[in-house]
Amino acid sequence: MNLKIKKWEIAGIIFIIGFGTTLHFWFEWTNYWRPMALIAAVNESTWEHFKMAFWPSIFFGIVEYFCLKINANKFLFGKLLGLITMPIVTFVLFYSYTTITGHHYLWVDVIIFMLSVIAGQYVSYKILVNEKTYPSSTGQLAMVGIVVMIAAFSLLSYYPMKNFIFEHPDGHGEYGILDHYGDHDH
Repeated sequence: MNLKIKKWEIAGIIFIIGFGTTLHFWFEWTNYWRPMALIAAVNESTWEHFKMAFWPSIFFGIVEYFCLKINANKFLFGKLLGLITMPIVTFVLFYSYTTITGHHYLWVDVIIFMLSVIAGQYVSYKILVNEKTYPSSTGQLAMVGIVVMIAAFSLLSYYPMKNFIFEHPDGHGEYGILDHYGDHDH
């Protein structure tokens, strides 16, 4: 079973990176269709880049759960920890290197995205292959955490906080959906 889980987690890395990369462009590809902001990046803020790993992980995790048939409590806990790991790794690596260099470089950003996905899937894998039995309360709390994350990633593009993580990096104090990068929601 551990080999099967490992294969699924590796397949997840490939899917999340591939699908997540395309999510960077979906809002523009749909002619800035506002409902697309639920899952697609709507600007270049750090928050919007977090969504690029989150939604593919959710979609892949749903399929993975039904194919692996792992205990739900363990699966939900593993996936929640993986989902939390990805933005933390992105945040730490991105702000560390940009603080040191004073700039961001696309090729480094892409590597950070890939590393965050790998880290999240690795954390998930370590939980899924762990022999420990998780009580139903663990699964319930994990489900609450995942639902809270879904709500946050669904709503905060429409109603962003006035925080540097949500700010479009052009330095003009723009947040959230930028209507065709002209008129803005503030």
